[in-house]
Amino acid sequence: MSSSAPNAASKEKDQLSVDARLQHSTSFGYINVGDTSASLSTMPTTKASRRASNARLLEMQTNSESDFAIAKKLIIGFRELTYRQTWILPLMVLLVAFLTFQLSNPSGEIHRFLESMMVPSYYIEGTDQYGKGGNDFRFVAFYAIFFTFLREFMMCCVLKPISVYLGIKKEAKQKRFMEQTYSMFYYGLSGPIGLWIMSRTPLWFFETTPFYIDYPHKTHEVYFKVFYLGQAAFWVQQSVVLILQLEKPRKDFKELVLHHIITIALIWCSYRFHFTWIGIEVFVTMDVSDFFLAISKTLNYLDSSLTGPFFVLFIGVWVYLRHYINLRILWSILTEFKTVGEWELNWETQQYKCWISQPITFGLIFALQLVNFYWLVLILRILYRYVFSGDKKDERSDDEDEGEGEGDSEEEKKNQ
Repeated sequence: MSSSAPNAASKEKDQLSVDARLQHSTSFGYINVGDTSASLSTMPTTKASRRASNARLLEMQTNSESDFAIAKKLIIGFRELTYRQTWILPLMVLLVAFLTFQLSNPSGEIHRFLESMMVPSYYIEGTDQYGKGGNDFRFVAFYAIFFTFLREFMMCCVLKPISVYLGIKKEAKQKRFMEQTYSMFYYGLSGPIGLWIMSRTPLWFFETTPFYIDYPHKTHEVYFKVFYLGQAAFWVQQSVVLILQLEKPRKDFKELVLHHIITIALIWCSYRFHFTWIGIEVFVTMDVSDFFLAISKTLNYLDSSLTGPFFVLFIGVWVYLRHYINLRILWSILTEFKTVGEWELNWETQQYKCWISQPITFGLIFALQLVNFYWLVLILRILYRYVFSGDKKDERSDDEDEGEGEGDSEEEKKNQ
């Protein structure tokens, strides 16, 4: 009697604990659909990195009698500071480039080179239009570094303090919260800006015939060009982080890599061969749906009662933008690409709307649609399990506790 009662009480307590976790932790927050790659500040904290950090801290606490030892401590302290504040190094690169630009001879090669990195090139005199050229690659590279700085600064100095204020204590959950709130920040800006730029063209609202009427679109106003190249810089930065595997690969890592490769290919091909009006509509469908995804996941991390209803809203936005609109674009490529506007391959006039570009354009967007459809199936499976069976586990995501345990110290593990 005396031993069975505690066992029963223990089992009841364990069951209540399981029920509480199911109630307050849904799989909605762990869907990797459309996720950006992890930032430097949200990389998994491994035992090796913890040991290296602790070793640097101990080294700085030792007595230093020589100038060399003091200098060594300064170097170690700087390494520890940049380990904790990951935005410092990219900021230093940006500052060096900016100061060199300001101090260099305005008529010199260095000044012109740096200027082509920081401001859009190929302004057409007497118009509000900008052309295209090799300098655009420099612009993309420079702003890929800028996005690295922006993201790391937001993570370390803004979003992490917010997560602490909101009571998110577990390291893995805190990092996921930071990633999603940054996505909210970025897509909350890029989505409306993309819609605004689209509204300044005949494309509003997701029209397809204007793709081909005035093709080729060899020039653009400054807002369009900066937005397009800025998107390229964002995706280049994300692809580098993803391919280098600075984060622990998820179960859909291959699909995510494929998604990034297709996106980069679409950006380059559409810009080089003047299909940018198609490209901006695809950008908007991705960014707006990713904004709703980030909100859905953030609500989950906050254990909000709105998580379930908003997840349903997110599915509606996702289906409309990433499937209905994209299928309309694909249909227009099949039906209007050849019949509307000129149809020929002419390298001199840069007229590329022809027999070879049609299947390439269709194939890239269709490949993107296949990845999106794969993710949609998984999203609907999660919704089905949540509604009909109460199973809220997302088999696509790694267990959060597992990811966190790798980086926790022994003392933290004992307290969990």
